[in-house]
Amino acid sequence: MADDSFPGWHGTTIIGVRKGGKVVVAGDGQVSLGQTVIKGTARKVRRLSPGGYDVVAGFAGSTADAFALLERLEAKLEATPGQLQRACVELAKDWRTDKYLQKLEAMLIVTDGSDLYVITGAGDVLEPEHDVTAIGSGGNYALAAARAMMDSDRDAEAIARRAMEIAADICVYTNGNLTVETIGG
Repeated sequence: MADDSFPGWHGTTIIGVRKGGKVVVAGDGQVSLGQTVIKGTARKVRRLSPGGYDVVAGFAGSTADAFALLERLEAKLEATPGQLQRACVELAKDWRTDKYLQKLEAMLIVTDGSDLYVITGAGDVLEPEHDVTAIGSGGNYALAAARAMMDSDRDAEAIARRAMEIAADICVYTNGNLTVETIGG
């Protein structure tokens, strides 16, 4: 059971947008403890290249937990080269059943430029219906903004950047210091 007297870590908005043969994953840089901004330049979007297979991942939640999950994901990708969905499902199964991993508090957005998934500790590997997905405290704001722009002439990066700007204007746990990675196309 969580200790509600401790303010807890908050922060992060991560968005994935697929459009025009490209996928963009963008994340803000803010980490907060309670009502205090601890860091404004965290890098929560990373490029992984296990065995030369290019994958972009963004994470929300505990940084140490997310790094543990990213290491596991890299191992799964090395074991199943070129099979992102299989690696994600294997990670989700481990996360759900392993006593150590069950305690990890994070979510991931991953893409290889073709497929786009959200992986959760509940054992979910979710593919977005509308080529947009978002996680974190400002995720719903970014998701709504991006979905509204998908029919525009904007490319994936422009949509992701503008959606993150809108989320940062609304969510106090999100800032405008972005890390943006593009893959595919």
